[in-house]
Amino acid sequence: MAGEVAVELKLLVGAVALGLVQLLWAAGAARAQQDLKWAAGPRDTPRPVTGVAARLERAFWNFAETFPFFAAALLADAAAGRLGTTLTVWGAWLYVGGRALYVPLYASGVPTVRTVVWAVAMGGLVMVMLALFR
Repeated sequence: MAGEVAVELKLLVGAVALGLVQLLWAAGAARAQQDLKWAAGPRDTPRPVTGVAARLERAFWNFAETFPFFAAALLADAAAGRLGTTLTVWGAWLYVGGRALYVPLYASGVPTVRTVVWAVAMGGLVMVMLALFR
């Protein structure tokens, strides 16, 4: 029987789930502005979204830009046997927690706090990266 799965790997899967939720939330908000016939077609004529739908789309793409770095750093830590350290556990929590808070803040149009939360998530990512060199 296999041992317990590291909390950091559970958080990695949590980040994947968060990304899927963001994708579906952004797509649902966009479809509310774009009719389903257009969405089911070839989409040759762009129909940009506005307001909350546009913010959700930007928040999703922001996640999509950072997630590969988080996943790669965490998997590198796992391969090097570095999981379970203060840097990896706290770093993974900060990244995933920050990314989860970022979305509703961005969707709501909250400016400064959103940026601080983004910085916290990025700090968590840096912590996960630094763990490899400790």
